[in-house]
Amino acid sequence: MKKSILFISIVLVGAFAFTGCKNNKRAHSVKSSNDSAAVCGTDSTVYGVCGDGTAMHTLELFTDAGDTVNYLIDDEDTQSVVKGGLFVGDRMAVIGHKGDGECIATNVINLTALMGKWTSIDKNFEIQEGGTVINYVKAETHPWTSWKICNGKLVLNRDTFLVNNLGADSLYLENKDGIFAFKRKK
Repeated sequence: MKKSILFISIVLVGAFAFTGCKNNKRAHSVKSSNDSAAVCGTDSTVYGVCGDGTAMHTLELFTDAGDTVNYLIDDEDTQSVVKGGLFVGDRMAVIGHKGDGECIATNVINLTALMGKWTSIDKNFEIQEGGTVINYVKAETHPWTSWKICNGKLVLNRDTFLVNNLGADSLYLENKDGIFAFKRKK
């Protein structure tokens, strides 16, 4: 009987200790407004591959969930909606909504075009598949080491940016501190 009471006591103490650790982790994950966990919350981005049914104002997306979704892209705002172009076989991140029974894309980021080496006056980094960023500036105090797309925004470590423009040789990111221009390094 004493062994079972001792066992139950150890289990209860362990459970309380484990719960306390979980609560501390939650508190840390939302401590900063720039923290990617706080910014991201629930990701509304749809990920997939650009299909061959894509045209200038439509995007056929084969989603990671196995669905095929056809998005309409506003005729007047194609360049402001699509960052990085629409190329068959490229990975895409799409933010959209339903309107009049159709899916309408409001933000499309070509993830394949985002991959690569980027440089500016004070930054020199490479965005790689799988969420890794390699920093080539040795003296940088807070180098970017990870990336993800969340709710249509690019999160580099804890810094969150709108992708204003993504071209073959240029990348413009914006946050509360300003607009940052990068050139593709070959």
